[in-house]
Amino acid sequence: MSEDVRLVAWVRGRVQGVGFRWFTRARALEIGGLSGFALNLGDGRVQVVAEGTQEACQKLLDWLQGADTPGSVDGVTEIWDTPRGGYDGFAIR
Repeated sequence: MSEDVRLVAWVRGRVQGVGFRWFTRARALEIGGLSGFALNLGDGRVQVVAEGTQEACQKLLDWLQGADTPGSVDGVTEIWDTPRGGYDGFAIR
């Protein structure tokens, strides 16, 4: 049985105004079993918080770091933690 985790990722690059949050939500729903959100930050980054299995969160992180994202990702910083809960599905904020 896989223990649930919390992934918090900050995505740098040209990631605002290109549908990044929408595609992140779509990818999270496609992976399945994830809850959390994607949020534009004032400094131009997008913050992604995802909770679910380690495998599902890693798939989302791999996608965030890959070439299939909209815009242009210059880098992703992530931290792993224990889940906090309280999310209803995966939202765009």
